[in-house]
Amino acid sequence: MKKQIGNLIFFLSGWKSSKIDFNIDRCVVVAAPHTSNWDFLYAMAVYWRYNVNAKFFIKDSYTKGFMGYFFKKLGAIGVTKGKKNNLVDFAVKLFNENEKLVLLVPAEATRKRVSKWKKGFYIIAQMAKVPVALGYLDYEKKIAGVGDLIDLTDSFEDDMQKIQDFYKGITAKYPENYNKQIY
Repeated sequence: MKKQIGNLIFFLSGWKSSKIDFNIDRCVVVAAPHTSNWDFLYAMAVYWRYNVNAKFFIKDSYTKGFMGYFFKKLGAIGVTKGKKNNLVDFAVKLFNENEKLVLLVPAEATRKRVSKWKKGFYIIAQMAKVPVALGYLDYEKKIAGVGDLIDLTDSFEDDMQKIQDFYKGITAKYPENYNKQIY
């Protein structure tokens, strides 16, 4: 059912998706650039289209009640916002408890322009010993997909430079809200 919904979203919107060859059971997927609420729809449509059971964090109030059922079916994992929680440790624990986990992380952590990306996605991948997949939405070309899969090294700068180089040709919905200098 999700596959058909993903196909319908792309058909109606005129978007395309790059065929993603997801032969990996566990990874952190960077979701970038993230400048619009529409990003969620296109990103999920790509994963549904290719039967990838992607998960994502969302404020826990969205995972309660009738709407909670809906969001959980989409892949939502509720987290309490405002309390002192360690989302990195929680994510690593999820990886340790699950043989299969594809976790979407918007590295900018907001739809507004930021001076640099948050490091949480990187630390999660490092601590969980999983690769980082580079998910993207290019609004200029109207194409969504997952590009490179990066096995992290001991060099944060080298890894981030590879990631930054990948995203430099991607156009956000609101380019003025996306800083291509990510670290």
